[in-house]
Amino acid sequence: MRPLFLLANDDGVRSAGLQALRRSLLHVGDVVVCAPDSEQSAASHALSLHRPLRLTRHAEGEYSLDGTPADCVYVALHAEQRVLPRRPDLVVSGLNHGLNLGDDVFYSGTVAAAREGALRRLPALAVSADHRAELGAAARVAARLALAMLRDGCAPGTLLNVNFPPGREWRLRATRLGTRTYEDLVEFRRDPRGREYLWIGGSGVDHAPVAGSDTEAYDEGVIGVTPLVLDLWGRSTMSAAESVIETERGLPVDAAAGSV
Repeated sequence: MRPLFLLANDDGVRSAGLQALRRSLLHVGDVVVCAPDSEQSAASHALSLHRPLRLTRHAEGEYSLDGTPADCVYVALHAEQRVLPRRPDLVVSGLNHGLNLGDDVFYSGTVAAAREGALRRLPALAVSADHRAELGAAARVAARLALAMLRDGCAPGTLLNVNFPPGREWRLRATRLGTRTYEDLVEFRRDPRGREYLWIGGSGVDHAPVAGSDTEAYDEGVIGVTPLVLDLWGRSTMSAAESVIETERGLPVDAAAGSV
């Protein structure tokens, strides 16, 4: 039986990156697409719990949802056989138009879609590419990585985050998360009717020097393959929680009333 890939993204069902990756994955397995009906960049891992969603079938094995990237994977996996004929072997998210390096993984809808699969005890792969990367070449490498994950027997919950630098030929490197610092900006403006609105986030970005990181690999023109974990427990800072508890015990009973 050919492997079955569930393919999602955050750029929308019509994005060139998703379609390129779908074509490449079809050479190594069967593909079902369930992706947002519009761009959902930086949606992170939001789930739409307080409004109805609409699922649209575009063709055999191709669906869109008017929700978030995580919604798409959740719905595909839990809609019985409305979307998927069986449980997929791998969840793949991408190919994203733009990078998801370092701290980006906390905001990325691309990573969140893959992470939703990993949370459901499936191996998952998130793939993103610089705007100057050749999409066809990146999609072919991404499909090879997807197949390699299956051949390697990656454990349920394995989550890999992959980023393609500019170009069309690359080496691969196992990496850790780097540090990507954006220009922090809140820009206030006025609309034609005099009402205030604002944009958040600037366009500048810097990479801190972190040895072995995905940002270092990108700067050197290398594909970074970064394993991510679902357990966010801060083992190394457990003592901080214990210290806060001890300090709280020593506070006056009416401290919260403003007598600290």
